[in-house]
Amino acid sequence: MQSPQSESELIQRAADLAGFTLGEVSQEHGLVCPADLSREKGWVGMLLETCLGATAGSKPEQDFAHLGIELKTIPVNAHGKPLETTFVCVAPLTGISGVQWEHSHVRHKLSRVLWVPVEGERTIPLAERRIGTPLLWSPSREEDAQLRADWEELMDLIALGRVNDITARHGQYLQLRPKAANSHALTDAFGAKGEPIKTLPRGFYLRTQFTHHILSRFFVS
Repeated sequence: MQSPQSESELIQRAADLAGFTLGEVSQEHGLVCPADLSREKGWVGMLLETCLGATAGSKPEQDFAHLGIELKTIPVNAHGKPLETTFVCVAPLTGISGVQWEHSHVRHKLSRVLWVPVEGERTIPLAERRIGTPLLWSPSREEDAQLRADWEELMDLIALGRVNDITARHGQYLQLRPKAANSHALTDAFGAKGEPIKTLPRGFYLRTQFTHHILSRFFVS
């Protein structure tokens, strides 16, 4: 699929998918829909990237870098409420001196997001889950301020060598959680005394309360 040349073309492509099932869309593109997501957690996102012509792949940039837009699929229940937190990007645990919110990877990723809701209840077979109406979002001034406060709190703890003290309770909109294939996939960080340590990689995630707030602004029930 050729990459969309404009924001309106991207939105139209996403809107054209609304109402179709994952099985129908994957078949249309010659892809095999797995029975479930137990071993292919990122499959829905990859399917939508293929359908919409995303260009980033595994590169650390926005999915549609030439448009300045990030794609996020979000599993929702029958009431449109997100069923899980949303991964934003991997968190840097070293070399963070002088990094500011304005130039952070998190803010860059969240500056403009195309959200695509997808039915996510496990009682619905994966191939029968429908794609919802897309929405294009940028943080309001208030949302940006809170995201910044969360990011600064978490980055301060990392800088102070307290990465292992960070829990899911830190951050109102944004949280930091381990992101690794298994407990043996360790990465470099620093301890409280500045000593090198090994710890699990971390990722920034948006809380479901926040993504529900975003969806609710567009889809008032």
